[in-house]
Amino acid sequence: MKNWTFITNHGLVLLYISKNPQCTMRDMANALGITERSILRILGDLEEDGYISRQNTGKANVYRMKPKLKLKHELTKNVLIGDLMKLLSGGSG
Repeated sequence: MKNWTFITNHGLVLLYISKNPQCTMRDMANALGITERSILRILGDLEEDGYISRQNTGKANVYRMKPKLKLKHELTKNVLIGDLMKLLSGGSG
């Protein structure tokens, strides 16, 4: 049986930081079951495309999701990131 999920690692990282804005890459990697190297690449992608911003607060980063941005795919281009995160959080995001 193949191991796959409906939500990509990019989506899972975004969901995780929407709930845990002061998390570390290690926290994310442990919670999501992917490597810290993958987390670093995904954070870079999300930041480069404007979906998150990162503020260094000394020893840690604080991540901020940009909830008013829309998804990238043609089929979902009218869906706001914040609305997707609320849906994935069970409406409590």
